[in-house]
Amino acid sequence: MLQGAKLIGAGLATIGLAGAGVGIGTVFAALINSMARNPSLQKQLFAYAILGFALTEAIALFALMMAFLILFAL
Repeated sequence: MLQGAKLIGAGLATIGLAGAGVGIGTVFAALINSMARNPSLQKQLFAYAILGFALTEAIALFALMMAFLILFAL
């Protein structure tokens, strides 16, 4: 019973990974759109995109860490 609850909890915790995938796609879609509108700001826009990617990926790693904690630490 407890093992089944752990597996369900870990599965629910990984839903955040799908949200991170959507977030990363949104960040780079906005980058392409912005570069098409104003190519002279390419360097600054790319720096902002990398920052957005890093923050979104941090949320994904946090969700993955929670799933592993549910599976192996509890």
